[in-house]
Order: sequence, then structure tokens, then C-alpha cells
Amino acid sequence: MDEKTIQSQIIYEGNVISLKVDTVELSNGVISNREIISHNGSVAIVALDNDKKTLLMVRQYRKAVEEAILEVPAGTLEPKEDPTLCAYRELEEETGYIANHMEKIGSIMVSPGFLDEKTDIFFAEDLRLGKTNPDEDEILLLEKYSIEEILHKINNEIITDAKTIVAIYFAIQKGKISV
Repeated sequence: MDEKTIQSQIIYEGNVISLKVDTVELSNGVISNREIISHNGSVAIVALDNDKKTLLMVRQYRKAVEEAILEVPAGTLEPKEDPTLCAYRELEEETGYIANHMEKIGSIMVSPGFLDEKTDIFFAEDLRLGKTNPDEDEILLLEKYSIEEILHKINNEIITDAKTIVAIYFAIQKGKISV
């Protein structure tokens, strides 16, 4: 089961994404169009504070949904950047903390029907204070919550960001945090 690309046309190339329209032939011979957003990929980090009871979270305004939302620290890979190095960089940029231990605990594709972005999820612990350095076009607030508080916010649809929900799930399932 596959689709053969007959033609591909780039519609838009931006700083973070590009959009193309592919004309494809399905395995049953039907011709169709696919609108595809390309993205370098990203990382998301579940960062356990040194008290072993709270997680570092960031609140950031997201224009697409016109809301400041609570998320795990996360960010976009630079072209050809190693995801682990990106996770270290993003954690410090967004929270001001440096992890002495960082490990990958999973990966997700949020919407593979039209988006090729893969998000690698990391667990960080044994933190030390570094220096925040957010991108000039983002304003972030660092917040700390217990695992129970985060689960409450997820269950009550206060946290609705998919990467955050899955990251917390992975961390619990892999035994990195406990309820």
C-alpha cells in the first residue's frame, strides 16, 4: 500500500514550515492531491525538578489558537541538528535549567495526514541552574507543578497540547515519574 508521486509543487517556504502539493497515484490507480506541510522536526522534554515531585512547564502564547497554553518545554530542530542536543538546548533556553541526565523516551507524529513533523520526547533530570535564552520572538513563563496537578489539568482539559499529554504519558509508562 503506497502512493506514487507524479508531481510535486512547493507552494510556500517559510522559516519553520514549507507547504507543497503532491499529485499522487494510489495503488488502485486513482489520482489525488496531497497537501503536505514539511517541518524540521522537534523535541519535547519532561523535566523533573530535583525535588523529584515537580515538573518544569512553560506557558506560552500560541497565536494559532489565540491562547497562552501550558506545555512541557519544547522546540524545533535546526537543520540536521541532533535531537538530543536540541533537547539540551531547548531546555536551557526555555527554562534556564541544564540537565545532567537526558534520555529519549519516545517519539510521536501529531498529524501525519498532512504534516511530516516528528517529535522526539525526552526525559531530563539532575538539573542545575543555567541561563534562560528564549528566542527573541517568544515570551515564556516558567511554572512548576506536581505530577498530580498536571494530571488533573490534563483530565480537566486545561492542558490540551498533544505533545505534552503524550510526553507525560511516556514518562509515567517508562517509570521516569510516578503518580
